[in-house]
Amino acid sequence: MSSRINQPSNQIKLTNVSLVRLKKGKKRFEVACYKNKVLEWRSGIETDLDNVLQIPNVFLNVSKGQTAPKEDLEKAFGKNRTINDIILEILKKGEQQVGEKERAAQLERINNEVISIVASKLVDPRTKRVYTSGMIEKALDMLSSQAHSTDKGTVKAGAQGSSAGTPATGEDGEAKPRPKEKEHSWTGVSSTKSAKSQALEAMKSLIAHQPIPVARARMRLRISCPTNVLKQAAKAAVSKGEEGGEQQKGTVKDKILSYVEQVESQDVVGLEWEITGFVEPGAFKALSDFIGNETKGQGRVEVLDMAVTHED
Repeated sequence: MSSRINQPSNQIKLTNVSLVRLKKGKKRFEVACYKNKVLEWRSGIETDLDNVLQIPNVFLNVSKGQTAPKEDLEKAFGKNRTINDIILEILKKGEQQVGEKERAAQLERINNEVISIVASKLVDPRTKRVYTSGMIEKALDMLSSQAHSTDKGTVKAGAQGSSAGTPATGEDGEAKPRPKEKEHSWTGVSSTKSAKSQALEAMKSLIAHQPIPVARARMRLRISCPTNVLKQAAKAAVSKGEEGGEQQKGTVKDKILSYVEQVESQDVVGLEWEITGFVEPGAFKALSDFIGNETKGQGRVEVLDMAVTHED
């Protein structure tokens, strides 16, 4: 296998390679994949390994065509493991090596997703209006710049203090406690965390530091739906605007309740089920469309307050 990989024809094939690496024991193992296929396989979009792997083998170094010896594989992964089993483990647990351009594109995509999520969840508490994505992006940039400048200042002060010998200890010679790091500091997006979790961090930081006046928002709605529809299986998928519209099973009532983050009251009035509660602004259109489609126009969504702010 090693000699074949070093042939020019195979080298051309591997110019577009995407590596997945896994350190096991004291060795690092690699598999050669097609670009963009690893994420598709991990998310379940691609199921055929032939479309993912450029070469169905395990390597110590793909670029040098150095395959992993059987002894190394048995020592790291255990005996009686097939090459296919080992490849699957590397694909599942390994770290994908991403090029500079791909990394930049990935960060930009995550950044846009984070901003979109944050913009749908925060409002100006004075006007109760949502901010544009541009305003949210500028506010987060301000926080990121402040965090980085603070870090530089801390490092500089620490260096000066160590040379002077005073800030590290008090007059009595005891060590001084270091000042606590500011909570909820925002330093920018990362490619190692999900956009949803980073959006939550960004919101906490914006609320804590207030570069612009912000507060978490909910629309207060009254939802009415015929009782004979509630227990029917929902035909449409529910999407809250964050998870890419995952297909979910359940009744119409289950789907409606999945949109409502806080139920204020619910009751059955005649032949109608009525619920009042708080919904994120970004979910309003999807909820309205869902109820319109599932009830054939018999259900209603009434806005009681465009943006109610409250503490979690």
